[in-house]
Amino acid sequence: MQRRSKRLLTAVSMAFAFVVTGCAMSSTPYQPLQSASRISGGYSDIRVDETHYRVSFAGNRLTSRERVESYLLFRAAELTLLKGYDYFVIEDREVEHQIERQIRRDPFYDPWYSPYHAYWRPYWRYYRAGHGWYHWYPYYGDPFWADRYDVRTIERFEATADIRLGRGPLPNANLRAMDAREVRDRLAPQIEYPSN
Repeated sequence: MQRRSKRLLTAVSMAFAFVVTGCAMSSTPYQPLQSASRISGGYSDIRVDETHYRVSFAGNRLTSRERVESYLLFRAAELTLLKGYDYFVIEDREVEHQIERQIRRDPFYDPWYSPYHAYWRPYWRYYRAGHGWYHWYPYYGDPFWADRYDVRTIERFEATADIRLGRGPLPNANLRAMDAREVRDRLAPQIEYPSN
């Protein structure tokens, strides 16, 4: 009875840890990038001169490329309006794509011990006439009993754009010029801000 309650307690605590971890980790909200929380991501901008800025948005592992690029455009539009300009021109843009592969031993598979068969492990001894006693233990080299591994691929995106700010009517000849108010108004419904 005591062993069963320990197993139940362990299962409940693991489920609680998964729920807490799942709730704590979500895609990057629209927030400034801080050095203390670089993993969670956010936007940053660097002033090059009076009308030129470098704007970036970094997402965490749960943030899609589309969201990163949308947030970058929203920040460029917001910055343009904050500085008193009407439009911005994207002079250069790049998206950095990082791929990380994590290989971990499957935590739910352990041939060396399991609470369901704590007193049973496949092990056979047999006697061969003239050779003596032999044993067979399946964990040595048999692929069926080999350790299982969990392979996860983690992708992160960071978009960067060099923009030039401008006043007045939007230049029609330049396809990279965008009206800041229009971009802001179109993307505003999609923007998620931090909850706290």
